[in-house]
Amino acid sequence: MVAVQGKVQSGFEGVSEAFAANFANDFEVGASVAVVHKGELVVDIWGGHADIERTAPWQGDTIVNVWSTTKTMMFLTLLTLADRGEISLSDPVHKYWPEFKTNGKESVEIRHLMAHTAGLSGWDEPMTEQDLHDHNKCASLLATQAPWWQPGSQSGYHAISQGYLIGEVVRRVTGQSLGLFFQQNFAEPLGADFHIGTDAQHDHRVSAVIPNDSAVTSTMDPTGVAARTFSNPMMNARMALTEAWRRCESPAANGHGNARSVAQLQSIISHGGEAMGTRFLSASGVEALFAEQASGVDLVLGVPMKFGMGYGLVSEYSPISPNARACFWGGWGGSLVVNDLDAELTFAYVMNRMGDGTVGDMRAAGPLMATFGAIA
Repeated sequence: MVAVQGKVQSGFEGVSEAFAANFANDFEVGASVAVVHKGELVVDIWGGHADIERTAPWQGDTIVNVWSTTKTMMFLTLLTLADRGEISLSDPVHKYWPEFKTNGKESVEIRHLMAHTAGLSGWDEPMTEQDLHDHNKCASLLATQAPWWQPGSQSGYHAISQGYLIGEVVRRVTGQSLGLFFQQNFAEPLGADFHIGTDAQHDHRVSAVIPNDSAVTSTMDPTGVAARTFSNPMMNARMALTEAWRRCESPAANGHGNARSVAQLQSIISHGGEAMGTRFLSASGVEALFAEQASGVDLVLGVPMKFGMGYGLVSEYSPISPNARACFWGGWGGSLVVNDLDAELTFAYVMNRMGDGTVGDMRAAGPLMATFGAIA
């Protein structure tokens, strides 16, 4: 059994036990779990190793690429800008990004970017992995192309493109890149160790992701929206091992952090806009995320989803909480964050070994269920 490090408040021991059980079959290599409940970090644990060879222990300050769990930081950013009155979620995108008003996108609103309903889940122009390091290229190509389906009609997961779409809106509104705005307005005030565009000074603490080599597109119709989304450029988790990927800002996918930092930041949502005594946005600004934007089979993920403003909402499709006012999202290979406003709870799970699935797997389920058991 793995030695679990960190702290667990009395009553939450079951979370640590469920976390340790993930290591029993030798699949889990290194991971961390954190829970913020009623304003307090009640679980902050880690275990295993930072490398596939299992020679370097996972430390309390180890960070890793959390893939699409990064998206929740984008959603927090846009919800806050809306709460401040700097944007409206129902504004047309071209109000802030005039070049976007072309090829049938005049009616695309910011909320469509948030909820994967903009019809821009990928690029028409052939793309390379290296192109993803170039925000201006990625954003400008999306600004000029036509939607792949009627905007607002249904969701199609904007796996990578969402970061450049929302990132460009944030840049036009604030004059800063999304990563810098996020750092100055959220991460630094909370002392949260999460980075969208990771500086070289943190490289020694980064655990390299351990890819699952099953191809994302192997069973997809090559002409369908899903394959076009994931194959241009071909999604290859090994790009996370490169310095260029760490340095760039790809805000839908290349955030680096650990469970503690994810939970600290997302507890702003679960606690009605406030964390560690600081108010970041109003309670009504947080409630805006629950406005349903899409429900049904997602064109890219191929499974039914219910989306609010960015976050997945608790539903018959995704019963991630016993409470109605809960939202979530996960990352390619297994990371997960759940915000439950009724329980004033945020749960986060982050790991280095990637399992199956583009938005998570079942390893987080045991610790999550144990968390709800602890507060029942």
